[in-house]
Amino acid sequence: MRDPRQAGPIDRGEDGVGAYFDAATATPLHPAAREALLAALDDGWADPGKLYTRARRARLLLDAARDTIAQVLGVRADEVSFTGSGTTAAHAAVLGGLAGRRRAGAVLVRSAIEHSAVLHAGERHVRDGGAETEVPVDRLGRVDLAAWAAAVSAPGVALASLIAASHEVGTVQPVAEAARLCREAGVPLHVDAAMSLGRAPVPGGWSLLTGSARKWGGPPGVGLLVLRKGTRWVSPYPADDRESGRWPGAPDLPAILAAAASLHAVHEEAAKEGERLSALVDHVRATVAATVPDVEIVGDPADRLPHVVTFSCLYVDGEALLTALDRRGFAVSSGSACTSSTLRPSHVLAAMGVLTHGNIRLSLHRDTTPEQVDRFLAELPGIVAALRAEVGM
Repeated sequence: MRDPRQAGPIDRGEDGVGAYFDAATATPLHPAAREALLAALDDGWADPGKLYTRARRARLLLDAARDTIAQVLGVRADEVSFTGSGTTAAHAAVLGGLAGRRRAGAVLVRSAIEHSAVLHAGERHVRDGGAETEVPVDRLGRVDLAAWAAAVSAPGVALASLIAASHEVGTVQPVAEAARLCREAGVPLHVDAAMSLGRAPVPGGWSLLTGSARKWGGPPGVGLLVLRKGTRWVSPYPADDRESGRWPGAPDLPAILAAAASLHAVHEEAAKEGERLSALVDHVRATVAATVPDVEIVGDPADRLPHVVTFSCLYVDGEALLTALDRRGFAVSSGSACTSSTLRPSHVLAAMGVLTHGNIRLSLHRDTTPEQVDRFLAELPGIVAALRAEVGM
């Protein structure tokens, strides 16, 4: 058998095209986004904050994009702001939500499986004298609602933060129930919906919501910060008159227009595309479990995002497995999805109490074909066996 890590040209498969299975990090640009982006490069480059004709045209386009996003989310247009990324949107939501509730307390409640953006915002808050409470999850990656209820009802809680669906294993969180518990405790809830927007509806009851355009097929460089009316929030940034004072700097209008067009498109396609991708994920889950010895499929098998599947292989190094798959033309994630450059063990998998090494996450998208998935499933057992043989297993 060929060494799966040997040097040489990447094997792209019979069709000559590699298989990109990392849509949870960045989804290929949706055709609607590409069309809107190209059109906006000619018609949407002026500063929408000025008063001359071309600027007023740009303002109309920005307002139209905001209206489109608001309609998809079921919120008011003036509750929607655009930021520079999903990460910065999460930073703004958490730090601004805490700052707006200083009189109520200084405690941030969050699940143990939040994205690194929320974790880093929490670390900043603690360094500045605040506190945080981490709520555990079960082995499927779902937050413990009894522990959540106790945490949000404790004295001094300023804000709670819960991811809508796990970015690493796809498990959908009980947002509606968590929001109800927060409401009863008088605590605003931030929902990180980066992984679910455009793929699954987000239940109501939240006060702040954030998202990332590149996760749904929009361009990078556009994040969403949605702040419901009546929510106390203070910008953690220096004052600026753009985006209602919620985000500094001039908006990237062409990218925003592309983000809005693609979110509307994927929202319209969500039911049909979700059914297709979910069937492919079911196929992956069943086949990997049947063909790869000593493997653990993680995450909820049913109450999950339609496009994400994660598994861990015993006796295999995650970096070596990722590299071997890359040599065969498969782009996947390994380790923690938010710290993959360091390949540190995933804090999400550790919190779930499942195997953290030899971890691979596949996240599919509208261009993923059954043939690509079948080629991956055909080659995976041999690749894993070769890597285990190298270490004497």
